[in-house]
Amino acid sequence: MSNVRVTPWQDNDPVPADLLAAIQARRPGGELIGIDRVLLKSFPLATGWNALLGRVRADFSLELNYLELMMLRVAVLNGARFEWNVHYPVYLQAGGSEEKAQALQNVVPERSLFDEREWILITLTDQSTKNVNVDIEVIESLKTLFGETKTVEAVATVAAYNMVSRFLVALAV
Repeated sequence: MSNVRVTPWQDNDPVPADLLAAIQARRPGGELIGIDRVLLKSFPLATGWNALLGRVRADFSLELNYLELMMLRVAVLNGARFEWNVHYPVYLQAGGSEEKAQALQNVVPERSLFDEREWILITLTDQSTKNVNVDIEVIESLKTLFGETKTVEAVATVAAYNMVSRFLVALAV
C-alpha cells in the first residue's frame, strides 16, 4: 500500500466500533485489507460499501464460482491487480481452475475452456465493463441459463465490481 494516493486509516485512528466490527466480520481472521483502510477515510462510504459488497459476496443465489469468475474478469479488464489478488484464491477455492483463471487474463479468453454458463457470464462482463450496454441476446441467454433472479445478480455483480475496481485503480490501492 505504499503508493496509495490517500493516507489509509490506521489502527489508532478513530472509527465507530460497530463499523469496524462489521468490516472485520467480512474478512478472514478479522484482518483489514488495503481497500478497507482506504474506505475508512469516509465512514458513510465504508458503511454502505460493506453492506452492499457483503450482500453480493454472501447473500446472492448465484453460485460463488460464477461470482468470482466475473470479479476476476472485471479486475483484468480494468487493470485492478489488488482486486485480482483478493479474488483469485477465492475463485480457486470455489471450484475454479488455474487454467481458466489464466485464460481470463487474455484479451479474448479461450472459449473452449469454459462451459456455456461461464462463457455467457464472461460475455456479460466484457460487454458491461467495456461498453456499458449489454446485448439483449446476452440477457436472454442469461435468463434461459440462470433464471431472472440470477440474471439480475450477475448484472449487479459486474456493476458492483466495476465500482470496486475503479475505486482501487483511481486511488492506487
